[in-house]
Amino acid sequence: MSNKTITSDVIIIGASASGLMCAIEAGKRGRRVIVLDHANRAGKKILMSGGGRCNFTNMDIDAANFISHNQHFCKSALSRYTQWDFIAMVKAHDIPYHERDLGKLFCDDSAKDILNMLLQECKKARAKVQLNCDIKDIERSADKLFKVRTSTGNYSAESLVIASGGLSIPKMCASPLGYKIAEQFGHHIWPTSPGLVPFTLQPDDKQRLEVLSGISVECLVSNERMQFNENILFTHRGLSGPAILQISSYWQPGESITINLLPDLSVVDLLTAKREKQPQLKLKNVLADVLPRRLLTVLLEADTIEQPLQNLSRDSISAIADKLQHWMIKPNATEGYRTAEVTLGGVDCDQLSSKTMESKITPGLYFIGEVVDVTGWLGGYNFQWAWSSGWCAGQVV
Repeated sequence: MSNKTITSDVIIIGASASGLMCAIEAGKRGRRVIVLDHANRAGKKILMSGGGRCNFTNMDIDAANFISHNQHFCKSALSRYTQWDFIAMVKAHDIPYHERDLGKLFCDDSAKDILNMLLQECKKARAKVQLNCDIKDIERSADKLFKVRTSTGNYSAESLVIASGGLSIPKMCASPLGYKIAEQFGHHIWPTSPGLVPFTLQPDDKQRLEVLSGISVECLVSNERMQFNENILFTHRGLSGPAILQISSYWQPGESITINLLPDLSVVDLLTAKREKQPQLKLKNVLADVLPRRLLTVLLEADTIEQPLQNLSRDSISAIADKLQHWMIKPNATEGYRTAEVTLGGVDCDQLSSKTMESKITPGLYFIGEVVDVTGWLGGYNFQWAWSSGWCAGQVV
C-alpha cells in the first residue's frame, strides 16, 4: 500500500445502488468522484434482488410506503427524483422490463442489466470505482478535508458520502461501517433490526405446520398497526411470502399476528348457503374448493372436517370461520439479518437535510440509501429510495 494520498472532490463509501447513483450525478457535474467498496464486485445486492431480476422500482411510490421515525423526511427526495425518472434511464438503455402485481417493475432478463447500466453511466461521468478496498479509518482534518485510510491507499476529498448499506444479508458483505462512521461524527442511530424477513415459529407450531412446507395462500395478514393482502408461504422453518415479509417490518417480538386465509369471502355465508342447498356435502369438500386440503387438515379437527354440513350448528360454523379468518399465531422470532432484505432503523433523519442528505452536524458529510432511517416496503420501494437519495446528494456533493 502506498502512502501517497489520492485527492478527489467526492469520496463515496459503498458501490451500492445509492452510491453508484450519487457517483453518476456528481460525475455529471464535473466532480472528481471515487467510490470505495470492500466487496470484490459492485452492486452485489442489485444482482441478487428480485430473484436475479431486480425489482428496481414501483409504479406507485408514496411516503406511506416507507417506515421512519420521521415520516416526512423521504418526501423531498422521492418527489425530486421519481420512479418515472429512473424508468426513463432504464428505457434510454433499452433494458426490457415488465410490471408484476402491485406495480412492481422487474427486468425481463437479468439484474445485471441494471448494474451494467449504472456502471456504464459511472464510466461516462468519469466516476472511478475501487473494489476490494477495506476502510481503516476516517478523519476530518483542520482544512475541512475528509481523509480516508484504506487497504488500497489513502484518499482525501471535501465531500464524503456514506452509501454502505445496512446489516441485511451478511454474505453480501453487509457491515455496520456506515453506522460507526455516523456515530464517529456525532450522529444518533435509531436501533437497527431486520426488516422484510421470514418468521420462525414456536416449537409446537413449527412441528404442526412444517408438513405444509411449500403451500402458498393469498391472505390478509395484520397486527394492530398494519395489514397486507398478499401471499404467505409455509416453509420448513416457519412463515414467509410477501405478506409475511411486509408485516415483519411492523412486528415487535412477543406480538401475535392475525391471518385471514380467505379475505375475499365470508366463510359463515359460504357454509350457511351450502348447508341449505346441499346438506349432505362434507365440510372438507366445500372448503377444499377455496383452500388447500393439507392446510384444512392441520387447522381444523379431523372429526370436524369429516362432518356433513347438516350436522354443523350456527355456532360450529362461526367457530370454523373464526379459525380460518382470524387465525392468530405468535412468531417465535424472525430469521434475522441472514435472510432479511432490509435493515430497519439507522442514521437519524432529523440530523440530515431532506433535500441534500447532508449532515446538519458535519458539513460535507452525507448519508444515503439503507444506512439512513428510511425503510421501504417490499416491491421496489427500497431501490427507489436508493435512487432518489443518491440522486439528491449527487446534485450538491
